[in-house]
Amino acid sequence: MHTTKKLPIGIENFEEIRKGGFYYIDKTGLIKELLESWGKVNLFTRPRRFGKSLNMSMLKYFFEYGCDSNLFDGLAIAEETKLRQEYMGQFPVISVSLKDADFTNYEGARGMLCSIIGNEALRFSFLKESDRLSGEEKEQYKQLIKVDISGSQGFIMPDEVLGSSLFTLSQLLRKHYNQKVILLIDEYDVPLDKAQHFGYYDEMVAMIRKLFSRALKSNENLQFAVLTGCLRVAKESIFTGLNNLRVLSITNVQFDEHFGFTDREVRELLEFYGLEENYGAVKEWYDGYRFGGSEVYCPWDVINYIDLLRSDPNAKPKAFWINTSGNEIIRTFLRMAKGRVRREIEELVNGGTVVKKINEELTYRDLYQSIDNLWSVLFTTGYLTSRRNEGEEEYCLAIPNLEIRKIFMEQVMEWIQEEARKDASKLDAFCDAFLKGDAETIETQLNHYLQKTISIRDTGGRKGKKENFYHGVLLGLLSHREDWYLASNVESGDGYSDILVEIEEEQTGIVIEVKYVEENRLESGCEEALKQIETKNYEAKLRQDEMTRILKYGIACRKKSCMVRRLPE
Repeated sequence: MHTTKKLPIGIENFEEIRKGGFYYIDKTGLIKELLESWGKVNLFTRPRRFGKSLNMSMLKYFFEYGCDSNLFDGLAIAEETKLRQEYMGQFPVISVSLKDADFTNYEGARGMLCSIIGNEALRFSFLKESDRLSGEEKEQYKQLIKVDISGSQGFIMPDEVLGSSLFTLSQLLRKHYNQKVILLIDEYDVPLDKAQHFGYYDEMVAMIRKLFSRALKSNENLQFAVLTGCLRVAKESIFTGLNNLRVLSITNVQFDEHFGFTDREVRELLEFYGLEENYGAVKEWYDGYRFGGSEVYCPWDVINYIDLLRSDPNAKPKAFWINTSGNEIIRTFLRMAKGRVRREIEELVNGGTVVKKINEELTYRDLYQSIDNLWSVLFTTGYLTSRRNEGEEEYCLAIPNLEIRKIFMEQVMEWIQEEARKDASKLDAFCDAFLKGDAETIETQLNHYLQKTISIRDTGGRKGKKENFYHGVLLGLLSHREDWYLASNVESGDGYSDILVEIEEEQTGIVIEVKYVEENRLESGCEEALKQIETKNYEAKLRQDEMTRILKYGIACRKKSCMVRRLPE
């Protein structure tokens, strides 16, 4: 077991990782394949948190003039003597990330584009004094780094200057160095995503089109370019007339192992930190993505879980990926799903597959136009993965792992709550039925809510996991009453009760125990739940909190059906 190397959580700078004593999984094979397979403009599309930004940083540090060759010692590319001699440290590199161009309005996003490109241009401040540039060219450079006098608005560029900025900078660098330029654009599609969300899409598409077409189309100053993003969005026309664009998506075999961690890499990482016994949990929760011909793990999850295990060896896997996005796509998907599609979601959540035609050339404007488009978006953004290719553009899709299944389940429960709250009077009546001791109304209404959702079963046979779903649904519905105090899995008596409710004004407490049962066992499931409430004395905490009236409910669930029984007071 080693403890000398730190884990690079959230670090996307290659130099920092290599000099800072961090563990690094060697992805320098990307450099070799990029140079040997060759493409003038290369677009890599991968889900978020799969190492795109770190790989772009690695490319910058390899190709840029003045690079530190020691950064690559001991890595695969160090063995490629000819490539190193010909390409390492031999080019001016323009490197920008558009991930921060995500304002709620066009002016803010445009201003951020100016700042992103202006700050990159500032790295080449020697151009102001270059004896290889004319006076006019130096003025062009000054336009790129011009800052508002008040200092409140950052860099200011007229539309014409901004639209030509990457081309202009490449032209000036080419003339200064007498060498073509490498252009790296990370997260190229973030401005389009945000623009669609906040309603300034057409303006942003026009600006990005101008920015990219000048820099990438017939730019004689360009050695090659690499772009990364989540979606291909080729139909946006931002790549109009660009006949040298090579798109390398998650369906391509080329470069398939260079984004994400392979199984071998994960095993070596676990072994390095003496955590081999956790391999099964890591694989079950974070593996399952298929890029081209390779199965890969999500790096963000693996690194975060190993970091957690180093401080707590008994830590259980968590859904780390969910915290990096609002998961709006699944919420929208559930809202749009009807009949057949809802049954397909059931099949996916329960470990099955569906065959769908995938369109990798959607525009952001198209994303939410139809449920068919949403299948494609879920696939390209990592919520679904391909188990195999079924034909031309048709793939057998599945949920990759337990983490993404958990995300789906949480979104399903949130959706149930949203649907229930549309009829507040009915939801009030459902909650009031618990207070009135009306098991019949509770059963009728809960069955109604379950019929509207999806059927959950656990393919691993873990009964507790099934019960957790219904437990979560109940908690979500009861949380409608803001004056009720809800506690879940709380210690009381001789065990842990599923749900305890305290209504202080009424001095009333409610105990709820949920059971998932096999076929034709709803009645016995209720009896088992009620018996557990009594034998383990789950009402004890409610009595301690001075609840004078206690209501006890046993609820048995099976797929989309339930039965509710209560003990007499």
